[in-house]
Amino acid sequence: MTKRSIDINCDVGEGIGNEKDLFPMIRSCNIACGGHAGSKEIIQFCLELAKKHQVKVGAHPSYPDSQNFGRVSMSIPNDELVESIQTQLELFESVREELNIPLHHIKPHGALYNDIAKDEHLAETFLSAIAPYKSSALLYVPFNSVIHKLSIKNGFKVLVEAFADRNYNDDLSLVSRKEKDALITSGEEVLNHILCMYNDKVVKTITGKNVNINADTYCIHGDTPTALQILAYLSNELPHHNLQVKS
Repeated sequence: MTKRSIDINCDVGEGIGNEKDLFPMIRSCNIACGGHAGSKEIIQFCLELAKKHQVKVGAHPSYPDSQNFGRVSMSIPNDELVESIQTQLELFESVREELNIPLHHIKPHGALYNDIAKDEHLAETFLSAIAPYKSSALLYVPFNSVIHKLSIKNGFKVLVEAFADRNYNDDLSLVSRKEKDALITSGEEVLNHILCMYNDKVVKTITGKNVNINADTYCIHGDTPTALQILAYLSNELPHHNLQVKS
């Protein structure tokens, strides 16, 4: 029986230093490009690994807030946010073009990702910032969110993302990292989380409800403490469920 393909993506280039171990077990990656973490050297390192392991590459811009790792909402003028996002993408692109690696996608990071999922004005601002990439790159978005709907309305190509190592609230927002149950750190629990979303098109929320969700790609955060163990477990177990990460 031919195995079905599943896209596991990972946020990388964020100073954790585990990329050499992560890349053999993922299909796409989101590389920090200077807003919350990352530098030209780190971007180059991650891109070279991606090329070696045939991993699709994406830029991972954020609020310009390295102090808080981009995980705190910012009140920032629209023009400053647009300028910051475009500067981050230009840094990423300068390295990517040198290595002649195709840009697959753009995925916003952290608080910016969560904020544009619910704030239409901010989502419009973000889309204006990435408009030059509209025809050349996909945009990773959360299911049925404001940015999901607005992207489609404005002709952006999207891939819907779900989080394999995070718990969800009933409204499909992520459980705050301030809460003890925000992260899923067990490989077995992550596998069950993915299979539920992939096969049944629902996610079991933190309250135990099954809420509809439909995703094209599933994220494991590179800074989740057990990221390597989770990915190793998935690499071993997914084939038993007729799924493969690497084609």
